[in-house]
Amino acid sequence: MANETAYPLYWPRGRKRTPANQRQADAPFTTGEHYDKVLASWQNGQRVEKTVKAHRTKQVAMTVAIQRLQDQLDKLGADHVMLSSNVLLRLDGLPRGGQRDPDDPGVACYFNLNKKRMVLACDKWTRVADNIAAIAAHIRSIRSVENYGVGSTEQSFEGYRSIEDFSNGVMPWRRVLGFPEDARPTLQEVETKWKSRMKEVHPDMTGQAGLQAQQLNVAIAAARVELAAA
Repeated sequence: MANETAYPLYWPRGRKRTPANQRQADAPFTTGEHYDKVLASWQNGQRVEKTVKAHRTKQVAMTVAIQRLQDQLDKLGADHVMLSSNVLLRLDGLPRGGQRDPDDPGVACYFNLNKKRMVLACDKWTRVADNIAAIAAHIRSIRSVENYGVGSTEQSFEGYRSIEDFSNGVMPWRRVLGFPEDARPTLQEVETKWKSRMKEVHPDMTGQAGLQAQQLNVAIAAARVELAAA
């Protein structure tokens, strides 16, 4: 768990990414709401209005998507959940509302299932909320396998085991600061990115935000050492 971060996105090792030009905007995840609709007609030369109950659907909101995911994780019996994305976080560790979707809308959900670390990740859709909703729908689908009496939910999740890829427990500074793993940035570029990230994560905050600030400081220190020796 040491390598995982809620922000920025910590994509699981070995999982393929969806190219940006192949992500889709027409996700099937929606939420419905009831509202009053006024119908007007003319009777004997007079306008008559009638209010009826109507229903409409709209794109799933971030809060709704997170609630769906939490419900499925609860039913699964998962614990030690970490939702990772490029969306800024609130003090309670959940994504803040009202933000525009980042350039990389991918989401990874880490959790323990029967003391085994699992991860589900999705970046097929252009909206973070849709990728979260997709993970929730995927869990619901996997949970249904037990209805057939052939296999167990735990067996189905074996393919989603989380792989710890750094033996020292420290995430590479490029990943923390948002650079590709094969990037060769200058020290000035790294310093600029670090300052930008630190502005997003106020250093006086505690909890998740405080941990993010600490991680950024560790990353910039490692970057300075490596780039100064280059």
